[in-house]
Amino acid sequence: MSIKITPPEVETYLKQLYDEGDPVQHEMEALARDRKFPIVGPLCGRHLYQLAQLIGARRVFELGSGYGYSALFFSRAVGEEGQVHCTELDQKNIALAEDFLSRAGVWSRVTYHQQEATEALRQTGGTWDIIYNDIGKEVYPAVIELAYRHLRPGGLFISDNVLWSGRVFDGQPDDSASTRAIIEFTRQLFNHPGFSTTILPVRDGLSVALRV
Repeated sequence: MSIKITPPEVETYLKQLYDEGDPVQHEMEALARDRKFPIVGPLCGRHLYQLAQLIGARRVFELGSGYGYSALFFSRAVGEEGQVHCTELDQKNIALAEDFLSRAGVWSRVTYHQQEATEALRQTGGTWDIIYNDIGKEVYPAVIELAYRHLRPGGLFISDNVLWSGRVFDGQPDDSASTRAIIEFTRQLFNHPGFSTTILPVRDGLSVALRV
């Protein structure tokens, strides 16, 4: 069973409010629809942008980036001196990201790592203001400690798909490895003493964990 987390009427209303007529963003969304490519979408994108602004983020590391849709929001939020590091294995998606983000005027702030996401973070190292998590769901539980080690106090660990189209709810018959992993990830994250966590019930659920 799959349900829409955000009621269609609410989603339509918010999309209209949030739409600033950005042609590059619209192109990226159209490509996602055409290819059935998963992106975080404009409702969550707006949250990502605002959350980065709220904590004055200048360094963002994305675990899973595709062709740069979420990076578009982060790169605008961090400003000209900011950095957004992205991870993606497919060279074609990286080329698309360079085209989109160059036309958006933010490519100079973006670095792509063509390697597995968690390994890219381990090798790059450093301390980050935001770590954004949107990789294979079965890997989610293993990301918690990695994110904790690489976030500054007051930094944010943000993860997409934590409501998983309702498949994580009690009484749902889904017993897939991905669903079990998201349930376990959420349990561990909410019980982690180093994070204060909430879930924004928008699109497919966005968890926001403050490193305390």
